Amino acid sequence: MKANFRWRLLLILFIFIGSLIYFFPSLAGEIPPWWPNFFPKDKIHLGLDLQGGMHLVLEVEAQKAVESTVERIKNDLKDRLKKERIFYTYLDRVRGDKIEIVLLNPEVKKKFDDYIADRYPILRAIDVRSEGDRVKVLLGMDPKQKETIKKFAVEQALETIRNRVDQFGVAEPEIARQGEDRILVQLPGIKDPDRAKALIGKTALLEFKLVDDEYDLSRALSGEVPFGDIILYKRVVDPQTGAVRKSPFLIKEKTLMTGDALKDARVRLDRYNRPYIALSFNSVGAKLFDQITAANVGKRLAIILDGNVYSAPVIKQRISGGEAVIEGSFTLQEAHDLAIVLRAGSLPAPVRILEERTVGPSLGQDSINKGIKSIIIGGILVILFMITYYKWAGAVADMALIMNLILILGALAALRATLTLPGIAGMVLTVGMAVDANVLIFERIREELRLGKPPRASLEAGYSKAFLTIMDANITTLIAAVVLFQFGTGPIKGFAVTLSIGILASLFTAIVVTRFVFDYFLSKVRIKRLSI
Repeated sequence: MKANFRWRLLLILFIFIGSLIYFFPSLAGEIPPWWPNFFPKDKIHLGLDLQGGMHLVLEVEAQKAVESTVERIKNDLKDRLKKERIFYTYLDRVRGDKIEIVLLNPEVKKKFDDYIADRYPILRAIDVRSEGDRVKVLLGMDPKQKETIKKFAVEQALETIRNRVDQFGVAEPEIARQGEDRILVQLPGIKDPDRAKALIGKTALLEFKLVDDEYDLSRALSGEVPFGDIILYKRVVDPQTGAVRKSPFLIKEKTLMTGDALKDARVRLDRYNRPYIALSFNSVGAKLFDQITAANVGKRLAIILDGNVYSAPVIKQRISGGEAVIEGSFTLQEAHDLAIVLRAGSLPAPVRILEERTVGPSLGQDSINKGIKSIIIGGILVILFMITYYKWAGAVADMALIMNLILILGALAALRATLTLPGIAGMVLTVGMAVDANVLIFERIREELRLGKPPRASLEAGYSKAFLTIMDANITTLIAAVVLFQFGTGPIKGFAVTLSIGILASLFTAIVVTRFVFDYFLSKVRIKRLSI
């Protein structure tokens, strides 16, 4: 009996002191100098509705991912058909996600059909027309393949945005999918909303293409753009005046390499303290970059991000180290953000902001104050009722209630959970639920005492008979909280987390802590009558 009593005391002290240690940093505000380094220093994280921050609902333009896939197939076909000696007079992407090709004659058409069926089974001939000797074919993508690409685009966009936000340094962000093509982003405590939006929404498509220095740029600018070339611009900032001008480049349309081959991107400073981005490629990318530079020594290689030329250095020699740099007229913060999006990967499709809300911290502080006030008022009323109705036993239940709140706050800090406004509502609800189990136990004990049983027998019977009822009520509530956490988002999850922790804490305080107090007074103090 003594050993059992000692172990229960040690368990209660361990959990209670541990909760106080985890809760103290949040209570103190600033960590005092005497606080041991091995003790936790994390505070309770506040949600968007309490701390202030940014709420975004984004729409992934998944159709653009389909169009990008068709564009890559079109460029691939241009090279492969020439090698296969399948002659055509026209090949281009039309109507967004269709490919139109004009073949030389019906004989070429037969060879073309066999090649497409063998190499590109996802393409279907939508329309075929004869125009003299020529044959015009309109190709479209298989509908099932389209849906697969769209679904993958949303999933990849979700993961990419999550990686970018994690590297941006936002504590406890909420990033979740909504519906088929929407993404919810909540950033608590964000200080620069415009920077966050630019970071999240940047497509960050990195491409390496050759500059066409053989054709006259002025003729291309006048409208005579040669087949297979495009005109892109580089943003140039005058260091003296700050004026921005655009410098044109005639670029080969074919993409030699993309950012998919990147392993890392870091900000570095040159000897003039100007920031640039150092790129390193994975094994496949390093090999490809080696081949590209070896085959194009003396030519200019344009480094293009989202359709803008950042630099176009001359390839002086073969580069086999798997590294490159992006130079440009950007600030240290712009270079840092660019490195983040390159490391996190490019978005498979553009994202559009459908809804944007900014919550000020003053509104959050007002919510916190009202929430604390409601907990205090509710707690005082419950404490007074329990003492008035159950006397000394009610005081024991009140002590367990205060301990219950400390356990909840300590658990929130230990688990690094986010406290939201509905989470505070969950704590208020827990104040009532925390004494609910004690009410059931006390009423059972009263019934046993009325039957004339001694205090210890009444206590044993009260706890044992009420145990199943208490477990049944709390487990069903816990199941509901788990379902809310699984399928809810944002504040709903905050409510579910707080409620779940509150249920477990109330079970511990009602069944273990109060029973220990009663056992102590009956065994050690040896009271003859229960005040209940």
